[in-house]
Amino acid sequence: MARHNRGLSFYKRRKKISQAAVREIFSWIFGILASVFIAAAASFFFGMTIEVVGISMEPSLYNGQTILVDRFLYILSSPRRGDVVVFLPNGNEKSHYYIKRVVGVPGDTLSIQDGVLYVNGLESEWVTEKILDPGIAGNSYVLESGEYFCIGDNPNNSEDSRSANIGPVREENMIGKAWFHMACEESGMGFVK
Repeated sequence: MARHNRGLSFYKRRKKISQAAVREIFSWIFGILASVFIAAAASFFFGMTIEVVGISMEPSLYNGQTILVDRFLYILSSPRRGDVVVFLPNGNEKSHYYIKRVVGVPGDTLSIQDGVLYVNGLESEWVTEKILDPGIAGNSYVLESGEYFCIGDNPNNSEDSRSANIGPVREENMIGKAWFHMACEESGMGFVK
């Protein structure tokens, strides 16, 4: 005589995972991986931070101020007059990053006469302060292909392209364009002008 258990049954039934649930899981995994990739790419291209060293860019940027650098822009285009760029002088990786304004682009003729910077015979709109030391721009200087003349916004307290040990900045030594500065005591946050 066989006994049948009519009470509780502890027999486990196999549950089937629906295709909709599998698709939902994979869509979440894809979304997370895509978000991580986009965040890493954005951080690499737009999120490099540099700290301003010295007073050479005052009143635009102040000593100790943190700026964001766009490293992607100069892959697509070349620097223009007025851009504030970050570079390593002569590609020297042991040096700190220099932050200066581009006042001359390839093909331009520059000279500093009586404290005034002339670019292609016209007075530069980017340097308004009287320059006491013309450096290598005391005589007419023509920029070659891939060369940029960069000067600090505070030119009498700036080591820049006028100095023989720095000279014109090669495009391959530029890290990127300064595009945003963080708050400091002297100025608030905002885009670099």
